[in-house]
Amino acid sequence: MAGETPKLSVHSRSAAGSRAARRLRRSGRVPGVVYGGAGESVGFDADARELRMALAGSGAVLDLSIDGGKATPVVLKEAQRNPLHGETTHVDLLRVRLDEEINATVPLELAGVEEAPGVKEGGVLEQITRELNVQALPTAIPESIVHEVGEMQIGDTIQLRAVSAPAGVTFLDDPEETVVATLSPPRLQAQAEEEIEAETELVGEAGAEEEGEEAPAAEDSSGEE
Repeated sequence: MAGETPKLSVHSRSAAGSRAARRLRRSGRVPGVVYGGAGESVGFDADARELRMALAGSGAVLDLSIDGGKATPVVLKEAQRNPLHGETTHVDLLRVRLDEEINATVPLELAGVEEAPGVKEGGVLEQITRELNVQALPTAIPESIVHEVGEMQIGDTIQLRAVSAPAGVTFLDDPEETVVATLSPPRLQAQAEEEIEAETELVGEAGAEEEGEEAPAAEDSSGEE
């Protein structure tokens, strides 16, 4: 991908446990671990601001340097965040080779939602799939995949087969079974249709009960003759 690979310098750490992690966070640092490849797992802590800037950089690959050592290409495997503030509290990084494909998860974004005719008519567009599983070289993994939905009509359903994969990227999800988005009728209209259907069913059941009650009466009268 275009652009310079973000760099991240961290300090190795040996202290483990929640107490040590809390001390690090209070001092403005984020604990993490790097693993995979030919090396062993190494715990580290990174400056929170530098980590945030590195993760926000273009591309999935980071050049990680531990204690000033030689930089190693890594990708973000998992980030834990504070549920209240959204701040990163722990990161898992995975060593990678730039010439070998890896599996990754990429956000899926929908463009043109407000321009869709079905939305303008009051329909409800729901995004069913928000992340896609992909396979690609580390340098080819996009920050996100964007799909245009500006032509959707009420009643339309978009499956993954309609989404174009970026160059060098392979979708791992089933293109026929993976539903990306649906555009349903306005909720009030759908609710009214459901109520009409329910009333129709009740009327039909009542009519069937009345017909069932009249049949025995006819048999009784014939028996008296």
